[in-house]
Amino acid sequence: MEAGILLLPGLLRGLRVTLEVFVLGAMLALGLSFAVGLLRLSRFPIVRTLAAAYVEFFRGTSLLIQLFWLYYALPFFGVELSALAAGVLGLGLNYGAYGSEVVRSAIRSVPKGQWEAAIALNLSPLVRFRRVILPQAWPLMLPPFGNLLIELLKGTSLVSMITLGDMTFQAMSLRTTYARYEVPLFLLLLVLYFLIATATSAIVRRLERRARVGRSA
Repeated sequence: MEAGILLLPGLLRGLRVTLEVFVLGAMLALGLSFAVGLLRLSRFPIVRTLAAAYVEFFRGTSLLIQLFWLYYALPFFGVELSALAAGVLGLGLNYGAYGSEVVRSAIRSVPKGQWEAAIALNLSPLVRFRRVILPQAWPLMLPPFGNLLIELLKGTSLVSMITLGDMTFQAMSLRTTYARYEVPLFLLLLVLYFLIATATSAIVRRLERRARVGRSA
């Protein structure tokens, strides 16, 4: 009881920051996932090549190093970002690269006949995508997107390394003050991350059920 009274206020302050970084990073990652995923399917080779270069770079380098570059190295080139902006941008760019592959593979899995039927109906490219392709690809995207969001949530712990006061940062600060409560401190931290992950999974599962309404399994 005493440990909870001493530790929870600090962790809850960090929880607000963690949720802010998670939500903003997820929004950026999902936006980039769709944008880059569609660019990977472009008719123009140069566009596909640039999109692929982005994906390979951010998938092939460490998220922690990317955060260090955004927060510590960019000021040497005249670009200064706040810790929050660097954290959100780093998470969005990194997980957006992974998400773009989810979008690309889901769209490519739509049967060719569906594309041909939409073209035969003389639908514009935008209408084809919005009314025919996306409704079929969206249910396929949701399970991997759910996994990606959980990974992004766990990745938020790295923003503590660029001085952002998230839950992990607060836990490490509390550890120096309340060393005797180290075990309950990290147990509380685990529980908080688990609760956020559980809530995120529940939201994604609900979206999956809604996306499959009226569609045969």
